[in-house]
Amino acid sequence: MKVNFMKKPIKILSVSVLTMSAVLFVLSIGARISGIYINTTPSLPVGFYKVVDEPIVNGAYVAFCPPQDEVFDMARDRSYINQGNCTGGYGLLLKRVYAQPGDTVSIDQAGIFVNGEYLPNSAQLKADADGHALPQYRLQAVLNDAEYLLLSDLNPQSFDARYFGLIARDQIQKVVRPVFTWSH
Repeated sequence: MKVNFMKKPIKILSVSVLTMSAVLFVLSIGARISGIYINTTPSLPVGFYKVVDEPIVNGAYVAFCPPQDEVFDMARDRSYINQGNCTGGYGLLLKRVYAQPGDTVSIDQAGIFVNGEYLPNSAQLKADADGHALPQYRLQAVLNDAEYLLLSDLNPQSFDARYFGLIARDQIQKVVRPVFTWSH
């Protein structure tokens, strides 16, 4: 008599995975409704961020909807950014503010300078991990009253202002503050 022990454990495992997926989905919706964002990307510390009523200043973390353009279309198509409810089908992005209106910004392949100071991990890459060419954004300007420079402060491979440039004030939806984060 031959007994197959694998059928039942696989069925239990698939139910467990489905149950876990459903629980995580419900938790993420509940978190979003309560003003909590869950960051799973390496651009910022992984963890939970809460919406706060604070001004947009240098060093603040912000959630923004990217403007609809070909650079963000490319980013969505290559899965640099998630799909979501922002115009263009883009997901909301979290980044840190590194320059605000009145700051002098220079962006080239060597990196980004704000008010004459070089920002670490800001050199542009020519290609992504799959060998696809990355946009080579260039800028030398004093930011106007509605422009912000948004970057990752952790990940030198992050898709950020090095490739998409400045973000307008009306694209920034919220200021967020880390509640609970951990290393990758």
